[in-house]
Parts: sequence; structure tokens; C-alpha cells
Amino acid sequence: MNNLKVKEIVARSYINPSKLPGSDYVINPYVGCPHRCIYCYAEFMKRFSNHDEPWGTFTDVKIRSTSSRPLDLQEKNVFLSSVTDCYNPLEEKYGLTRKLLLQLRHSGASVTILTKSALVLRDLDVFKQMSDISVGFSMNTTDEELRREIEPCAAGVLDRLYALKTLHENGIRTWVHVSPIFPYLSDWKALLEAAAGFTDSFSFENLKLRSAALPRVLLYITRRHPQLRDIYEQIFRQNDMTYWRALRKEILAFCNERKIAAAVHFSEKTPHE
Repeated sequence: MNNLKVKEIVARSYINPSKLPGSDYVINPYVGCPHRCIYCYAEFMKRFSNHDEPWGTFTDVKIRSTSSRPLDLQEKNVFLSSVTDCYNPLEEKYGLTRKLLLQLRHSGASVTILTKSALVLRDLDVFKQMSDISVGFSMNTTDEELRREIEPCAAGVLDRLYALKTLHENGIRTWVHVSPIFPYLSDWKALLEAAAGFTDSFSFENLKLRSAALPRVLLYITRRHPQLRDIYEQIFRQNDMTYWRALRKEILAFCNERKIAAAVHFSEKTPHE
């Protein structure tokens, strides 16, 4: 987290209505994320953050909430988190996610977590007190060199797999979000093989590049995988869905044959800022 600008801010509420499928509410305890993934989908949030710094170089900490009226969360689904990682390295100091989970544990809510961090294991004791909790890890490769290049400040592959396995062995429902799939680089079959023994389900998402991330990813491809440059240009600049449509069929056939619970969420729309 070198050169990370950290600021404590006051938020009106930690919890907000969600537009995500299957989620009624979403909690983002932090603004920004220090993982510095080159493909980050949440970079568009910068326009709402009052920051001039590049995305990934700042994180605002929602140090307290001024909201005093608790929501009725009985039988509601709460998702942590959509535009940050609720277990980013600052969580070790501030503990916002843990405090929120302690409030949610008796709320009657179904809680879903998605993270790239092994810090999630810290809260295993709280998870065991919750009636409906699932923890997912976002991963797109078992290749640690590739992981370091595209997710330079996130947890390593083995750390995530260890955390996934530990949660599963402790009776916590787990899942892997195979996302984002980098065409011809993400070995999703190897990832399924590595995680299938301690994962309840998998979901798959294609790489979708907003305007800020597109030149960054294409530059990376040009420098590190030049043989794929024309293919990436065709997929992402010309919005050619041929690759994704074929991959969807391949994933579903592979998982059906092995009786692996899987859902494929491939968008056919080019994202815009």
C-alpha cells in the first residue's frame, strides 16, 4: 500500500439499495480500493469520490455512519461489496466489515461476501454465528505470475485457495467467482480443478473493459502477450462476441459433465463510463 492516500469520511449510511441481481442491499465500507487491478470495473466511481488521484492510489474509510434508523433486513439479501473489497488491507486496521457483520448476524438477512483477500478468515467466528452466509473469492487464474501482473496488490492465488478451503472445512458455504476471464490467458479449467474440492458453486464473468481500463489492458497485452493484441482488439474494440459465445457453451458443457454447479454471466454489451 505504498503511496496510498487514506482519508476518513463520514457516511450517511453504510447500506444502500442494490441494483445487482439477487441482492436487496449492498454495503461498501470503503470508497476506492488499493488492489490496483488493471481491469477494475469500479473505476467509474472516481467521478463521485472528489479525488484527482488515479484510481487505486486512494481509499476513503467510512469511519462512522450518521444513519440512526435500522432497516428491516429479515429475509433480505445483503451483498458485501460491489465497488470495493470489504477485506482490503485497511480492514485490518479499521475493522469496519467485522463491525458490520456483528450487526448483521442476528438481522435475519442473507449475507453474501465477495473478496480477493485471505483476511476474511479473521471473521470466521462471526460467520459461524450467522444463519445464512456465503463467502466467495474472485479469481481468474492459478498462474501467480499473471495474477501479480493484473492484480498487483491483491492476495496471491495460494492464499485465496487456502482461505477458501479453510472456510469450507468450517462449514461456511463458499463459491468462486471466476472473473474476469482474460481471453486465452485465464485457465479456468485449472482453477476449477484447484478449487472444486472445497467450493459449493462457481460463477463466470467475462472481461468487460470500461473506457479507462481498455487502453491500460491493451497496453499490457501488447507488452506481455503481443501475439494476442489483434485478438483483444477484435474482442474489445470491435465488440466481437464470437469468443465469449463459444466459451459459454464450453464452460456449461464442462461443468454439466462433471456435475459442477455453475452459472455463466457473460455480458454482450460494451460497458460505458
